[in-house]
Amino acid sequence: MSQSQEARTSTAAYRSRTVLVSFLGAVVRRMGNWMPISATVELLAQAGLDASSVRTAVFRLKKRGWLESVPRSGVRGYALTPAALEALAAGDKVIWHARQPADLGEGWCLVNFSVPESARAKRHQLTSHLTSLGFGNTGSAVWLAPARMLTAAQDVIAELDLTGQCAVFVGHYAAGQDLRAMIRDGWDIDGIDRGYKEFVDAYGAEADRLDSSAFVDGREALVTYLSMVDHWRKLPFRDPGLPLEVLTDDWSGPTAVRLFERLVATLEGRALAHAALYWPTRASSPASSHRTG
Repeated sequence: MSQSQEARTSTAAYRSRTVLVSFLGAVVRRMGNWMPISATVELLAQAGLDASSVRTAVFRLKKRGWLESVPRSGVRGYALTPAALEALAAGDKVIWHARQPADLGEGWCLVNFSVPESARAKRHQLTSHLTSLGFGNTGSAVWLAPARMLTAAQDVIAELDLTGQCAVFVGHYAAGQDLRAMIRDGWDIDGIDRGYKEFVDAYGAEADRLDSSAFVDGREALVTYLSMVDHWRKLPFRDPGLPLEVLTDDWSGPTAVRLFERLVATLEGRALAHAALYWPTRASSPASSHRTG
């Protein structure tokens, strides 16, 4: 196999895996946390995925402990495991309710740690968790986030048993280095903003078209919904929800959030109704939303 073929295969496998995860979170949970495998393959084929890559992605998620084989009414399928449900629920808090801009007046949470080389794995876990919580690295072992992240940071530190190696402060910026410059050094602000702009560019015109359509086909709704959710769900995790005062005036986050919410309102019901047609054991409409807040 040539390098270009390997790259295409790798890209296809990655897309199948991410779209399947989006499908589990946005559709399967609404169908009782179980999916018929043949219907899943058919529905994801409508979204442009080939059957073999979908089955491979299912197999890999099964090995990760996300899926278990559970037939229902003689139909082969897979149920979401408690581990999968926990992970998806944790993601909901960010994906479906993007972090709102923090109040600058509430101040900042600062985490400083000194973890020895012998505990390098834990140090990596700590920095990964802090990054996912929206902390930025503003100095050697110094991590900063809006003050509202205090409790979350303390929980992570305690979970990793690193309380004795960490110092956590909450306070206000008073003087010194320009705050906006420090923010730009600590977070990839340009990259985050670029991601939001790309989302708006990809789906803004489509949202306008859907709003003006007298009828939206269920299959079209599902395909667009899955594509949109899969594109979107990576973006909020990168956004720390910084105060608007430290961002540029043309920050794209709010525009992208409004577009995402608008597309969900337009597509979600139709997409789920279309998917429900492929669930042999479901005679009623999809379950109520799993999202809260």
